[in-house]
Amino acid sequence: MRVTCTGATGFLGPGLVQGLLEAGHTVHVLSRNVEHALGRLPAGVTGSYFDGSTPLSPDALAGAEGVVHLAGEPVDQRWTHEAKHRIHLSRVEGTRVLVEAMKQAGSVRHFVCASAVGFYGGARAGQTLTEEDVPGDDFLAHVCQDWEAQALRAEEAGIRTVRLRIGVVLHPAGGVLHRMLPVFRMGAGAKVGNGQQYVSWVHREDLFQLMRFALEHPTLSGPMNATSPEPVTNATFAHTLGAVLERPAALSVPGIVLKARFGEMARVALEGQRVMPRRALEAGFQFRYPDLTGALRDLLSPPNQ
Repeated sequence: MRVTCTGATGFLGPGLVQGLLEAGHTVHVLSRNVEHALGRLPAGVTGSYFDGSTPLSPDALAGAEGVVHLAGEPVDQRWTHEAKHRIHLSRVEGTRVLVEAMKQAGSVRHFVCASAVGFYGGARAGQTLTEEDVPGDDFLAHVCQDWEAQALRAEEAGIRTVRLRIGVVLHPAGGVLHRMLPVFRMGAGAKVGNGQQYVSWVHREDLFQLMRFALEHPTLSGPMNATSPEPVTNATFAHTLGAVLERPAALSVPGIVLKARFGEMARVALEGQRVMPRRALEAGFQFRYPDLTGALRDLLSPPNQ
């Protein structure tokens, strides 16, 4: 299959592209800086310009049967008014522009669009959430709803669409784990707030496999949670990470400290969601790293450090 990807140079992109190539797919990427993108990716990958805001020529999708859309402004920053605007615009407008080009290109049959577990909102008191649950009512929930609404325009045009609601992606090269490791390795690991909020996490390799699973299985469509089947509380996450690193993790970061540093964005860490990947499991997807201890041991073994 010829697959076109956005976000190919981010935290998830290179690994996804490599996996697609190894599976025998042909990969074309859309990027603001095509030369830079191709320099970071394996030989044989081609590229076209895409900035996520101006109209995209359908020629950039010529021959593409599948599209995987990962591009978007990072969420893990202080949510100033300007940052909120960028986060919303990059996801909603970027998806709208991409879908419009897909509809004009006429060759695309399979669309996998990233979303996030933020769709469900925070402060749901440990409620177990699946794809059937209603969205939340905070900033990220509204972003995800608007984001997915644009992806649904592809489905309405007859393109099979999977909306992957991605949880906390674990890998030492980036994301939350990358930021936590220096502190935990010093023995200063800590839970956040009361530690009872849930962390819906996923090993990065399982996420890559799930993206391919969604792309390659023509019976799948609609929302799909991309999280491990074993979410844990923040306190358990901190304890497990400390145990794997053989370091103490008995401290606590008060919520007020996190709010002072990150503002409204601190709600993501202080509230969390307990999300289950019901549709992936029902479709027969098998997680290689379903439990946190096994996932962290794999990620933090010497070759990955």
